[in-house]
Amino acid sequence: MKIVRIETFLVAPRWLFCRVETDEGLVGWGEPVVEGRAEVVRAAVDVLAEYLVGQDPLRIQDHWQVLTKGGFYRGGPVLSSAVAGLDHALWDIAGQAYGAPVHALLGGPVRDLVRVYAWVGGDEPARLAEEIGAQIEAGFTAVKMNGAGRTEALTTPAGTAAVVERLALAREVLGPDRDVAVDFHGRFSPAGARRVLHEIAPLHPLFVEEPLLPEQGHLLAALAASTPVPLATGERLYGRAEFLPALTAGIAVAQPDLSHAGGITEVTRIAALADTFGVQLAPHCPLGPISLAASLQVAFCTPNFLIQEQSLGIHYNKEADLLSYVMDTEPFRFVDGHAHRTDRPGLGITVDEAAVRAADRAGHAWRNPVWRHDDGAFAEW
Repeated sequence: MKIVRIETFLVAPRWLFCRVETDEGLVGWGEPVVEGRAEVVRAAVDVLAEYLVGQDPLRIQDHWQVLTKGGFYRGGPVLSSAVAGLDHALWDIAGQAYGAPVHALLGGPVRDLVRVYAWVGGDEPARLAEEIGAQIEAGFTAVKMNGAGRTEALTTPAGTAAVVERLALAREVLGPDRDVAVDFHGRFSPAGARRVLHEIAPLHPLFVEEPLLPEQGHLLAALAASTPVPLATGERLYGRAEFLPALTAGIAVAQPDLSHAGGITEVTRIAALADTFGVQLAPHCPLGPISLAASLQVAFCTPNFLIQEQSLGIHYNKEADLLSYVMDTEPFRFVDGHAHRTDRPGLGITVDEAAVRAADRAGHAWRNPVWRHDDGAFAEW
């Protein structure tokens, strides 16, 4: 079997899909994207396709080595995301070729249910209670919210109080038996993060995500030692080598993104590395159905898995949503806050190719906003 064609598709709201076709009629799908840089990743996929076309799609591990290490200059979000999407598609083809789901090819399931959480925003306290209530009604047992919006380097007393107020409201609505994760998004300075973590610790967040920017990883150990709050990071780390310092610093939760961190092949290695530190896996995934399908395949076979992010109804999804490009939505039907394992081959989903091609004709040019402080200086988004 040989790869004969690789195509990419810019699909709303901000995603990039790739399609890998073989001479035996098997087709695999992947989701290689850097949000806000989809066109750049598309070009990277085109370059990598020069190597893959004509190759046996089942030599996944070997292809991963060549795609990531075959160029003298390596790494970074664009290349690792391009590799990730192609890796999804190759595993999808392998599952179809062997008549098995990807999690079976990776050694078999360790669980039948994967706990998932829902996004609830958090910038508006009045709406926060309503949104959490809706997710509880939908059966979810965990939600994630922003810690703050545009944030000064050192929060004022009022700013810190606002973070605590929102989280306290969430805890009140959720009660003691459900969970809330808080995303700092790297918006606080190290000192600001330490101050806020101290104040919210009594509210028992499941974890605090990206308490520091990834480039401040050398400060992560001191922050982790200063707080009982479990710290999580990883959506902007792209491989095992980048995760190792965070793991040694004492994070509690690793959050590689299946569309950014080298795909299924590398994330399974990151998970195994994290397990040696007693760190749980919670894959980052505010993206589309292919990325989520890949994440779930990893979750079903990973012993140290904690919880899975998913984008159903997330605020980014305006022109299209998680279910817009799949023929059968059953794999993404969450019951009591959990996804159920199936034995469907490959990634376990059927992509609506006609819908994808139609969306690509319209395309998109999504960019994240650029924030500024009141004095005009750049602010972290």
